[in-house]
Amino acid sequence: MSVDFVGFLGVVLVAYVVPGPDFVVVVRSAAEDPTKGRAAALGAQSGLCVHMLAAALGLSLIAARSPVVYDAIKLLGAAYLVYLGIRAVLTARRAVHHRQAGRDATGSAEDTAGPRAATGDGSAADRWRSGFTQGFLTNVLNPKAALFFLSVLPQFVHGAGSATGQIFFLGILDILIGVAYWFALVAVAARLRALLARPKVRHRWELMTGWLFIGIGIGLAAASY
Repeated sequence: MSVDFVGFLGVVLVAYVVPGPDFVVVVRSAAEDPTKGRAAALGAQSGLCVHMLAAALGLSLIAARSPVVYDAIKLLGAAYLVYLGIRAVLTARRAVHHRQAGRDATGSAEDTAGPRAATGDGSAADRWRSGFTQGFLTNVLNPKAALFFLSVLPQFVHGAGSATGQIFFLGILDILIGVAYWFALVAVAARLRALLARPKVRHRWELMTGWLFIGIGIGLAAASY
């Protein structure tokens, strides 16, 4: 099997470094809880597995050539990102109300909101499940990820050997590179947890990422028309 590894690795690394929906989901999850961040990363890469299988089987080609199917996937992905954004904004507003209630009851907003922000809501299993689901759905409903496998991977597939086998090989390599990249990013983001545990910083972070999700979702929806 003859593959241009240098060119392929360059394209893949650039694709991961450029921030997108997956980046926002993974970083936001990691800042909340490292385990949730790793789960979101694995969820996003599991979504890539779906795109890889679809590309190898030719299903992505069908979706790309059918405007109705493509737009439907795009709108679903956009709607999900807007949903995540709205939930983040509402979480930020609820945190303000909790701090105000804590101030009225104890006179100390820091003591009331700080531990909650640092530990997150729900059990470790719930956070892992939530992170994986968000990462998976954000990626699998992103048609750009499908088009990456459909348009970029074939550029590195050579005539000798099975094209399907080469797509699988390059796809698995892409996924493994992504896992390493996301886990490194999670480690960096996790170090910011102490900073994000501060109520005011947490509030601004939730608002910023929430509106970013909403903006990306609206942008994807607008591009469908």
